[in-house]
Amino acid sequence: MRGRRPKTYAEPYPESAELSSGFFDSEEIHPSAIIHKNTIIGKDVSIGPYSIIGDGVRIGDRTKIGPHVVIYGPTEIGDDCIFYQFSAIGGLPQDLKYKGDDTKIRIGNRNIFREFVTIHRASSYGTGETVIGDDNYLMAYVHIAHDCRLGNSIIMSNSATLGGHIEIEDYAIVGGLSAIHQFTRIGVYAMVGGCSAIVQDVPPYTTAVGNRAKLYGLNLIGLRRHGFSENTISTLKKAYKIIFQSKLTLKVAIKRVREEIKGSMEVDHLLRFIEKSERGICR
Repeated sequence: MRGRRPKTYAEPYPESAELSSGFFDSEEIHPSAIIHKNTIIGKDVSIGPYSIIGDGVRIGDRTKIGPHVVIYGPTEIGDDCIFYQFSAIGGLPQDLKYKGDDTKIRIGNRNIFREFVTIHRASSYGTGETVIGDDNYLMAYVHIAHDCRLGNSIIMSNSATLGGHIEIEDYAIVGGLSAIHQFTRIGVYAMVGGCSAIVQDVPPYTTAVGNRAKLYGLNLIGLRRHGFSENTISTLKKAYKIIFQSKLTLKVAIKRVREEIKGSMEVDHLLRFIEKSERGICR
């Protein structure tokens, strides 16, 4: 049997559709994109070939959506975001308890979503939103499950995976191939090493790595890169030693830190984070 001839086109694709020409520099909606009539699109938005934008999606100004991207609604996307090819946003939660409730995703400004990133809308049991803040960088194959809440300026390396209801505070870094258990929290400026399994909360300013992850001191390189003073770092070191390296119980250690260290916003945040922990903290 003779093979079917490939489809031909009367006119070539416009230059903006050629991947080699830098699609993200264009401000065009490609004619092959499928866009629901109820989609709200801001100014100077580009949408690439064969992308699908569903009902209830709002796209902010100057956001660029590459080829073969799928975004389901209801999803709100801020300004200046970039979605690389094959990312899938707004899918139903992988939760057997989900009953079709009207939940959504809310994404802030200036976020970058690399190839094959998946983000699921919220489940029936939570706040009703999966939330991504501003200035986050999610590398290839990152998965954000239902009801997660990400802050700002977070980096997640390739294939990092979040279970449901996870909270990650600002400026945290999650290494590649790491998996984080549902309902776990990652503190501000914390660093999770690659190939880690996180089953308990990672306190702010610390470094955690391993399966199951343990703490390995403060994230000193990250703190210095972000401009923390040596005096602040020294204060955090003192608090860390009392809480995690003494033989005191956690309750007694926190009390001692409050007695010996006063006037430090960073230490106060560390203590509040620990006291609010429901799954326990990495030690």
